[in-house]
Amino acid sequence: MSAEEYTAIHDFLEKHCGIRLGDGKEYLVSSRLGRLLADHGLTGYGDLVKQLQGFAGRQLQTAVVDAMTTNETFWFRDPAHFRILSDTILPNHKGNSFRVWSAAASTGQEAYNIAMTIGEAKRGGKLSGSCRQEIIGTDICTGALVQAREGRYCGLAAGRGMSDEQKRRFFRADGDCLEVAPDYRSGVSFREFNLTKPFDALGKFDVVFCRNVLIYFSAERKADIIKRIGRALNPGGFLFLGSTESLNGHADLFEMVSLHGGLGYRRR
Repeated sequence: MSAEEYTAIHDFLEKHCGIRLGDGKEYLVSSRLGRLLADHGLTGYGDLVKQLQGFAGRQLQTAVVDAMTTNETFWFRDPAHFRILSDTILPNHKGNSFRVWSAAASTGQEAYNIAMTIGEAKRGGKLSGSCRQEIIGTDICTGALVQAREGRYCGLAAGRGMSDEQKRRFFRADGDCLEVAPDYRSGVSFREFNLTKPFDALGKFDVVFCRNVLIYFSAERKADIIKRIGRALNPGGFLFLGSTESLNGHADLFEMVSLHGGLGYRRR
């Protein structure tokens, strides 16, 4: 892969989905796009660049974005966030509806974990059983969203991060796979969405989980996304970031809250 080819692929990703690879990531590009070349009948990276800079169809563009998007996740990742949701946010919620956005939903574990947490809160009397819940999971990777909508997980993805008791409570066994139980699929939906685009059509939320995705954006784009998330949150609503991410320079929009061993950012 030549320097010019790497720069062209880098620029395509930043323009179309905001991902900024930076310098020296040729190995990452070649390891993730190598198989794609053969699958699409391309002779090399020069041919791929030519297609992307010309009139490449959406199928090829989507395949490149999917291949370069990290979709590693597991159940109840950063459990302190779910404790804050269960023990602080839900017991203090007074409305008749509760909306949550899983902004980097990947294969769906986070969105379903939110539904599980809300369901358990209702059973435990922490949230009114009549409160209508809506959980919207979005991701730019169409392949990941296919599995998210199926709600069926096999192999390592089936149980990573869960106890045997949680598997019995939240899932139905299907051979060596697990399917999310109907009670925890209710109110959960998934859609393809690019975080660099306007959020207006999504509406307002009480909680936004935007974890482990902002690290892929430039500082300027990250700041813009955070500001727009702030506008998408109801006053007093919470934003959760990944454990390695931080929120700096937005004290006018958020106050940091430390609870139950984790951090959240409350909309002022």
